[in-house]
Amino acid sequence: MKRIGIMGGTFNPIHLGHLAIARRAREQFALEKVLFIPSGIPYMKDLTEVLPAEARCEMTRLAIKGEPSFRLSTIEVDKSQNTYTFETLQDLKTNDPMAEYYFIMGADSLWAMEQWKNPQEIFLNCHVLAAVRDDKSPEDMEAQIAYLQEKYDAQISLLKIDAMDISSSMIRNKIRDSRSIHGLVPEAVETYIYEHKLYH
Repeated sequence: MKRIGIMGGTFNPIHLGHLAIARRAREQFALEKVLFIPSGIPYMKDLTEVLPAEARCEMTRLAIKGEPSFRLSTIEVDKSQNTYTFETLQDLKTNDPMAEYYFIMGADSLWAMEQWKNPQEIFLNCHVLAAVRDDKSPEDMEAQIAYLQEKYDAQISLLKIDAMDISSSMIRNKIRDSRSIHGLVPEAVETYIYEHKLYH
């Protein structure tokens, strides 16, 4: 079966940390491609902080341009209602039942997933890859993974990646404070943000 990675998020904006995690997942788990899936209407986010889908998709497209194994998917933004990870995975499996899906996330999400809608369906339809940073205790990680594996029969593997102190909220705050975001986002994304006066 072909292995396909899933990199989901609001991408508000997408940054170099997202790309580094996706590259590491592709290399470590021999993924054929990685789908970058900007969220449509993210039910767990403050919508006043989230740019329209069109802008977030365009920034994502610019960020992954030149990466042959990275693809933009609009499977969530094409929906007019709230989007849920479990439904997206079901749709992907229906469209390509011969693929094995690897859902890429930050390690912190392992503690949040039970608050997501239908977490059991998520674990049923994908192999979770959690990116570990140096600020997480290995013992805490192992305990949480063991708990989820026991409760949901989950498949979870760890992605070891060098710590990158980058977040979308940090980038938005820097822009509001008229500070440079150079080196935090791809150059094409930086240009797009300034040309369209985003986050000011």
